[in-house]
Amino acid sequence: MSTKQTMTETLRKAMRDSGLPHLTISEATGVPRPSVIRFLRGEQSIRLDLADKLAEYFGLELRPTKPAKRKGK
Repeated sequence: MSTKQTMTETLRKAMRDSGLPHLTISEATGVPRPSVIRFLRGEQSIRLDLADKLAEYFGLELRPTKPAKRKGK
């Protein structure tokens, strides 16, 4: 069982931990404020292009890791 956070959890945590107001995040990234609010509340997912903007702003990056073993047929 993996204890790694999902990309969504990592992004939400970075946003919450920043303590920045929703409006500041929205203005700095171009992500609409309602989308920021609904994403942080867990009411909606966020498009990948918007997640890219948020991740860049908060200094997050996606890196490849060792692939998980998959069960064969």
